[in-house]
Amino acid sequence: MPRALAVLALVALAGLPGCGGTVIDTSKIEGTLQHSLESERKEDVSSVDCPSGQKVEPKATFQCTINLAGGKTETATLEIRDSKADVSVIRIEKEGRSGQ
Repeated sequence: MPRALAVLALVALAGLPGCGGTVIDTSKIEGTLQHSLESERKEDVSSVDCPSGQKVEPKATFQCTINLAGGKTETATLEIRDSKADVSVIRIEKEGRSGQ
């Protein structure tokens, strides 16, 4: 049975890249996601890696890799909720699932 996960709401500070447009503050998302997962799951998270340069576009989704202590990895899918760069985790999947 899949483990239920409460939707985490994250606030991402936005920054301005040199090429124009507003992007997600990746460091803020990674730190907040790591802290939230450790608190909710009582599980050590080694690191969280999110893509840099993610533009703030409401309803857009992006994925972050969650590296757990012990070597396991999971993928979190996040959705940008609004133009203020509020972000929600909509799904977390364990790595190693077979085929689609």
